[in-house]
Amino acid sequence: MGFTDFIVNNFNEFLSYTGFANATIPNIIMIVVGAFFIWLAIKKDFEPLLLIPIGLGIILGNIPFRTDAGLEIGLYEDNSVLNIFYQGVREGWYPPLVFLGIGAMTDFSSLIANPKLILIGAAAQFGIFGAYMTALALGFEPNQAAGIAIIGGADGPTAIFLSSKTAPNLMGAIAVCAYSYMALVPVIQPFIMKLMTTSKERLIRMKSPRNVSQTERILFPIIGLLLTTFIVPSGLPLLGMLFFGNLLKESGKTTRLAKTAGSALNDIVVILLGLTVGCSTQASEFLTMNTIFIFFIGACAFIVATASGVGFVKLMNLFLPKDKKINPLIGNAGVSAVPMSARISNNVGLEYDRRNFLLMHAMGPNVAGVIGSAVAAGALLGFLK
Repeated sequence: MGFTDFIVNNFNEFLSYTGFANATIPNIIMIVVGAFFIWLAIKKDFEPLLLIPIGLGIILGNIPFRTDAGLEIGLYEDNSVLNIFYQGVREGWYPPLVFLGIGAMTDFSSLIANPKLILIGAAAQFGIFGAYMTALALGFEPNQAAGIAIIGGADGPTAIFLSSKTAPNLMGAIAVCAYSYMALVPVIQPFIMKLMTTSKERLIRMKSPRNVSQTERILFPIIGLLLTTFIVPSGLPLLGMLFFGNLLKESGKTTRLAKTAGSALNDIVVILLGLTVGCSTQASEFLTMNTIFIFFIGACAFIVATASGVGFVKLMNLFLPKDKKINPLIGNAGVSAVPMSARISNNVGLEYDRRNFLLMHAMGPNVAGVIGSAVAAGALLGFLK
């Protein structure tokens, strides 16, 4: 073999390893989707902390390479760096750590001051069980339907936790769908809220919540943990970490731990979670009819959850005295997209009355929705196991 042939053969061999030689149309489509997510995050400010890691992860997971080369770089290749990071998703230990951070950052005072708001969070979970029935009707297996249904709670970590146990083959599509609808809360919810309420209802002013003592704030995570986990023990990983994080915050003695759980630790987990979830959407697994069905069911579930929350507040108002009526605009906050849904309640309320601040009231059903979606996930997991 001459020197020229040697150069040509090795150059051709090199080319066979490049992404250009291994690229497929589905790869290109998914890379464009990832770039679109990043554009939404940066240009439209749609949940950048979620969409930027997921968007780049989608691009990273769809960079084409020769799968028979044994390079150990792909997400699904043993011993690759991405595969090691992905264990937190596959084994389900990223979501509890996220819940630890949520608990450490959450103030449950508005819920403690007005306990009936927990009913709104419970009502919004109708979206989950409606989605479960829809998924069964479309031909999904019961375990797959459970993983898809949790999208209705608009809770990405819970969706990942449940789908990793019940439908690991659909986890990428379910996770991306859940986080996408979380990011689209400002687009989807206001229309439903305005459609279901009258001008008079939107102007309802609620009394300022009473002051909650430190003793109440300390007892709440302990009592909440006991009640929820005794009812649904299978929700222990999520509920346990949620209330543990809140106890760190409210005890007044572990401020440093609470700050770490709610900031540095939470940020690290969100980075790894978003990146690996995005990477899991490889074109061969993601671009299927099942994904289309999942996004359709997720959209329906999210709409039903929002409508259920608003509708339930209207029902409650039929039985409440005039001075204790609830503004139906906080009903959308029953989904567990914290604090996005509560901000939407406040923003829509301010459109009709510049002095009607609903944020503190909306946080009650919003944090109740977090608890509710975790309980619903635990119930589905326990039922299917």
